[in-house]
Amino acid sequence: MEFCTKCGGLIIISEDKALCASCGHRPKKMPKIKASEKIEKKESIAVIKEEGDSTQPIVEIKCPKCKNNKAYFWTMQTRSSDESETKFYKCVKCKHTWRVYR
Repeated sequence: MEFCTKCGGLIIISEDKALCASCGHRPKKMPKIKASEKIEKKESIAVIKEEGDSTQPIVEIKCPKCKNNKAYFWTMQTRSSDESETKFYKCVKCKHTWRVYR
């Protein structure tokens, strides 16, 4: 960052021109900008999720579609922060997903 020698304001550089944002003063010599960031490519790891690899807890609740009595559940804030969370269920048997507002 470069600052104006007259007023101390921030020097804005645009299209090879420098100008003070506060007073409009143009410095006689252009400030030098030097970038020295190198980005390395990190090794990526692929995660393959199997169909039965769910980490959500299983509860006893009747599925509205197949009437099975077991489902996974999780909660999520879907409305404003002063409202309660929405609870989602996913049937273990037929994979039907539904939600319950509290």
